[in-house]
Amino acid sequence: MSDYDSALAASAATEALLLDEAKSSGAPNPYMTYNTLASTNYTAGPSFVNAYFAKQPKKDPLEAPLQTHSPDTEPAWHHQAGQGPAAAAILNCKRALSFGQENGSSSTKDSESPLPSGGVTPGVGILSNCAERLLATDPEIENDEMASREIEDEIRKMMIRTHEESLDEPEGMSETPQELQRIGKELTRCMELRDKYMQISMQRESDNPRNSPGWTVYPAPPPPAWNSFGKEPSATSEGFDLAKCKIPDGDGCTFALGDDGVYTAFEKDASVPFTQAPSIREFYMDLNFLLDTISDGPVKTWAYRRLRYLDARWQLYVLLNEREETAQSKMVPHRDLYNVRKVDGHVHLASAMNQKHLLRFIKYKLKNEPDRPVIVRDGKTLTLRQVFESLNLTAYDLSIDTLDMHAHKDAYHRFDKFNLKYNPIGESRLREIFMKTDNFIDGEFFAQITKEVISDLEQSKYQMSEYRISIYGRSPDEWDKLAAWVIDHNILSPNVRWLIQVPRLYDVYKASGQVENFEQVIASLFGPLFEVTKDPGSHPKLHVFLQRVVGFDSVDDESKPERRMHKKYPLPRVWNTKDNPPYTYYTYFTLANMCTLNQWRARRGFNTFVFRPHAGEAGDTEHLAATYLAAQAINHGILLRKVPALQYLYYLQQIGLAMSPLSNNALFLVYERNPFNSYFQRGLNVALSTDDPLQFHFTKEPLMEEYSVAAQIWKYSSVDMCELAMNSVIQSGFEAEVKRHWIGREYLETGQTEVHKTNVPLCRLKYRSSTLEQEHAIIAKMAATGSDVLNPAK
Repeated sequence: MSDYDSALAASAATEALLLDEAKSSGAPNPYMTYNTLASTNYTAGPSFVNAYFAKQPKKDPLEAPLQTHSPDTEPAWHHQAGQGPAAAAILNCKRALSFGQENGSSSTKDSESPLPSGGVTPGVGILSNCAERLLATDPEIENDEMASREIEDEIRKMMIRTHEESLDEPEGMSETPQELQRIGKELTRCMELRDKYMQISMQRESDNPRNSPGWTVYPAPPPPAWNSFGKEPSATSEGFDLAKCKIPDGDGCTFALGDDGVYTAFEKDASVPFTQAPSIREFYMDLNFLLDTISDGPVKTWAYRRLRYLDARWQLYVLLNEREETAQSKMVPHRDLYNVRKVDGHVHLASAMNQKHLLRFIKYKLKNEPDRPVIVRDGKTLTLRQVFESLNLTAYDLSIDTLDMHAHKDAYHRFDKFNLKYNPIGESRLREIFMKTDNFIDGEFFAQITKEVISDLEQSKYQMSEYRISIYGRSPDEWDKLAAWVIDHNILSPNVRWLIQVPRLYDVYKASGQVENFEQVIASLFGPLFEVTKDPGSHPKLHVFLQRVVGFDSVDDESKPERRMHKKYPLPRVWNTKDNPPYTYYTYFTLANMCTLNQWRARRGFNTFVFRPHAGEAGDTEHLAATYLAAQAINHGILLRKVPALQYLYYLQQIGLAMSPLSNNALFLVYERNPFNSYFQRGLNVALSTDDPLQFHFTKEPLMEEYSVAAQIWKYSSVDMCELAMNSVIQSGFEAEVKRHWIGREYLETGQTEVHKTNVPLCRLKYRSSTLEQEHAIIAKMAATGSDVLNPAK
């Protein structure tokens, strides 16, 4: 038998004797375990175990079952020989002492490994010192049974003393109370800045008139299926009729584009606007403060530790509650992953179909409408047959490989090649014919295939989408053309809402002579929206379409280098160079004009818009700082993994992240390195989305493909995936009336969801809620007292 086995056997025997002696004498349990630690009276410190096993006024989701007994009754002994903390303590003491004797001195090398009894027990080095002190007092007790009890008494005293000292200085933290107070105040200030911009831009859910009780959703969603049992079948929902849409009159107000590039609205004959927006100077000063905070060393260190703590807290929660979650989930009737609502909050309409669907549609049109005029090239109108003859192709020649629209290995870190994948067979002519809304046939083919995709959504019943469709900012009539395309082709569905994506392509428009300066882009983007807000009758189709628009997205290749050529950025009307404005410049002018537009629309009782741009997919992390201030939610956000302080702020504010791991895997980050799982475990508000099914997916249900791959790679349970589905609904821009039916009747007022609608157990909801509340409480206490230790109620 080895020395290690001998020591283990001796330790186990010693512990068994002590337990028998304690039982026979009625003495209290000599071992300090987690459960007895939870019943002690001293205040818990910041260490992981004590902060969640100490007494709480309400039961914590991580609370372990307590060993309850009275002083007059015999305690329930659960230790087995060789498995208790005493055995581990004695074993480590003996190993450390023998190591020191062999080397001539005591070593703490083994102290890096934690004891099996948990994180609150001192390391091996402390135990070694304790044992050496006892041996120095009485060398003959080395082989005595009472040595283990004395060692345990020393451990218990050390633990109590450690907790008392932690009230003044947190364990493992080198920051002074003054430093902690500064960190708390700066983080609080960062949260206040975001609240300021969300309030003035009216992006909060409670600010949107569409979420008020009197808002009418038209056409109405289909009625619940269970109400139809035993009844005659009827139409599931009312069809759309433009004549039934009420078009309000004008309100007599006026608007103007200011010299600062921001629209303002005025009362009739008034000189002072009733709308307001932050100045560009204010925005950049706040952005600089945020950047300074998240790059500060102590702030980064403290935030990183809190994120690591959230990781550990999640692991402990799963160990303690996994079976309880499964039991609660099984008690929910009808609901599972397939029967809870899921919203694809980030998908581009031009690539919403899969490759097989597009291929089948092209072949169908080539077979049934070959002589249809579809495009004009060099002054000549070409039919569909002539277009394919010029390509030397027939319908029989077409295949998935011929289309070549999937983002294979050659698109990795090559966004330029990825953009070319939107061209079937590499031909921009086919993209214009089949995937554009404004073309020779008025986008008829694109409308037909879009309606087929939406039909698949409606058949699945529980899947919804928020499609991105482009407004480029080259001409003000783009809005009317887009609205006419949607309304005239009746591309409306209770399963679909729209977001307007604005490509950051000013430099391309400038080079081609389509615009003179950046102010013209702003005027083309926001001018028609102010006109239709003033008088909906001037653009009736646009007014009806905007009722189904959620907000704006900002898209393009984030990895493009941004060189700051100006110490102070020029105003839009004088930005007439060929260089593209930086990401933050686009962000500010989108936010500022959205502020004044939303204020006017809310005043008129119209729905308001949110800002949900692409950010953190590649490029500078400054993009994520700008969207922290300006955006309600973002798409991607994988670069948050490099900025712990900003990631922690995104967690505190629960900013939505619509992430697409399969998209990232093809373009910027391999799947196994994607931070999605880490974000989810820490409690960030993350949801799965598809981005571009045409380029990244193979099945008819790309959203379920995202869920299935994530579940396989990261071993997600059914509860995990149902939580992700619930997050996608919360992030979405569907009306409150619809969301109440999907996730909970009082979600907007109280934030509470209902388990029989979401299949997310109450213990999971309570864990997420209590963890977030605790983090906010720690920040508040740090800012007030300079301590990051929460004292639980006695």
